Amino acid sequence: MKKLTLFFLSLGLVSLLVSCREDVDTSALQVYDGPMKTTLNVDLVQSDSAIIRSQIKAPLQLEYANGNLEFPEGIDINFFDKEGNITTTMRADKGYFLRDENIYKGVGDVQVENNVEDQSMKSEEIFYNMSQKKIYTEKYVTIRDGLTLFNGTGMEADETFTNYKLKNVIDSRTILPGEEGNRIR
Repeated sequence: MKKLTLFFLSLGLVSLLVSCREDVDTSALQVYDGPMKTTLNVDLVQSDSAIIRSQIKAPLQLEYANGNLEFPEGIDINFFDKEGNITTTMRADKGYFLRDENIYKGVGDVQVENNVEDQSMKSEEIFYNMSQKKIYTEKYVTIRDGLTLFNGTGMEADETFTNYKLKNVIDSRTILPGEEGNRIR
């Protein structure tokens, strides 16, 4: 009888302790997926054999636990020739670096300018694959090559934007005299 009383007393005590416990807010247990690091005024230079090849500049960089980066205030990427002159520039209103794919993504007002070949491109999205040294998009694109404008959807080019391929050309035209100020830059 003593054992049975002790058993019921223990059972009652355990149930009392369990029933008095407050409910836990499960939202407080969620894993934080925001930025782990914040960097201001990023200026990253990539070189090869002591020759600067590219430069990435951004006013703000957010780094996440998975290694991805976000540039919410814009990103500028410059490419250099062997003499150290800027040959090509890419800029976007917002940028992302997708670590697993080793790809930069630019969105918003995206512009690419090849100063050597007098070519430029505008789009709302662009990708830069560092390992393949290729830029591309599937979005609407306007390309200016000298005095000719090409409009289309989808584009691939080398990282210097010297050689490009416009996938679905919608139209093209020559820039008329007096339109020089309207060149896309």
